[in-house]
Amino acid sequence: MIEKVKKALFDFTSAVQARKLYSKEHPEYSKNMENAYKGIKDILNTKNKFIIGIIDDELAWENEILFDLSRKVKSLLTYLQDRNIEKINFFLPLEQWELDNFISYLSIPVKEHTEDVQQYLIENKIKNIQAGKIKALSQREKTGDRYSTEKELFRAAFQNSIELTRESTTKILENKDVDYLDLRFNISTLIENYTGDYNEADHLISLKKQDFPTFVHQLNVSVLSMFFGAELGLSRDRIIDIGISSLFHDIGKMAVSNKTEKDESEAVYRESDERKDYGTAGSKILLGYKNSLGILPVVVAYEHHLIRSNACSEIKYPLKPHLASMIIAICDVYDELFQKHLYEECFSLEDIHNRMTEGKKYFFDSELVDRFFEIMGVWPIGTIVLLNDERVGCVTKENKKDIFRPAVKILSPESKEGMADLSKEDRKVKILKSLNPFGEGKKYADLMVSE
Repeated sequence: MIEKVKKALFDFTSAVQARKLYSKEHPEYSKNMENAYKGIKDILNTKNKFIIGIIDDELAWENEILFDLSRKVKSLLTYLQDRNIEKINFFLPLEQWELDNFISYLSIPVKEHTEDVQQYLIENKIKNIQAGKIKALSQREKTGDRYSTEKELFRAAFQNSIELTRESTTKILENKDVDYLDLRFNISTLIENYTGDYNEADHLISLKKQDFPTFVHQLNVSVLSMFFGAELGLSRDRIIDIGISSLFHDIGKMAVSNKTEKDESEAVYRESDERKDYGTAGSKILLGYKNSLGILPVVVAYEHHLIRSNACSEIKYPLKPHLASMIIAICDVYDELFQKHLYEECFSLEDIHNRMTEGKKYFFDSELVDRFFEIMGVWPIGTIVLLNDERVGCVTKENKKDIFRPAVKILSPESKEGMADLSKEDRKVKILKSLNPFGEGKKYADLMVSE
């Protein structure tokens, strides 16, 4: 029976993921939905009721704590907790339309929920499913670890996605199957909860950098690329495609580096064509996954190398790359420079803006670089800045008409606390510089956390 329960939970997770990504009529969702219903109904025919719960951050069934479930099913745990669901009861005679409607409720973004889950079930006459909180306080509630804000939701999704990124990349490098539905679901959840505060995303990266330096860079580029794509008005499907493609933009470089480490022959260390062209190596690898990941990751892996090498190569490419490739290249360079800003006091956000705008011709579309900074600003949301009148504040909103004059929440001195919209203030008042959150801006960063 325990194996039936695990299979039913796996199929239920797949159905939730598919519904979040596709319409009710889509064959991918229909297939997963039918499998989930069949699995749950099979258990109900034996037990009359099927109850799953979340106990101390583990999924449980009856007296069994399901420790050995796959990472995919454990993503369901976080997804349910985000929606204040700690227990789900299924009863006979469960009908397929009831499960279908329940899954549709779960697919709605948290911030769009206007009612709790049990109220939804009652109003929609769903009698054979109950869901909600366990009466006894969970460990998460005891410790106060709740996802009560969009930032907390993003933080949870980000940390969950780090492991998925590492796992998916490793599987591709080892020529193993990748769970595309799980990957797409997590990327969709990540951008859904992203607030536009890039400093928040990079703060998470700094915490994880020592463990997974490459994978957190991939993930950060993915988040930023999707945010950029959304601001450009791209469709949701295209945005998620860009997010997945950006995860593997450096797969060729990683593959060649792994080969170099494993092969000690001198031939590997010579300048080979493959070593010179990471893009070719990456596109060859990803061609093997075009049926699951699609063709865009192949294009991006190849063209990313083309764009990045354009600045230093004597060979200039006449063809303009795909829009996704240019978006990802801009975000890749920005994140690399942003990391340098965090760890080198002498390298400022102003330096990032200057360097990228001076070299924007190498990105094939200088207007796209300008558009990027209209969206991100010189100082992204969450940046601690020093004004020339000695006030210190945190950027809260960009000004697309004048990227040098955003809105700032004043943190110091206390006597001048409040909002300062630089687009409306005296033109003499301006941002002097950004303050590094790990250096001279740390005390102000701590002040922001304590508020």
